[in-house]
Amino acid sequence: MQESNTRNIQVIDNAENCTYSIFKLEESVFRVIFPNGQDVEFIEDLVNRIGEEKVLELLAPMWKCEEPKSKVIGIHGTLFYQLEFKKKYYPSKKESEMVIAL
Repeated sequence: MQESNTRNIQVIDNAENCTYSIFKLEESVFRVIFPNGQDVEFIEDLVNRIGEEKVLELLAPMWKCEEPKSKVIGIHGTLFYQLEFKKKYYPSKKESEMVIAL
């Protein structure tokens, strides 16, 4: 069961064999990665915003908290790695406002 002070994020990268893993992280960390109500972020933007050292510090514990998809109750955010070309589809960084056709 989902703890109220944690959030689940899906990590999507450009690997051909990507599994779209889901990780649990603390609410406070989630808010740093996904500020202002956004639920989409690109790792490059996160690094530009808070710095590489802070990103590594924030995400280090997360990599140890992979959640089996069968046990996940909700996905609260998506973090893209090396997929900057997708930014055009998420101008507001809110999935509900995704641009479907350009």
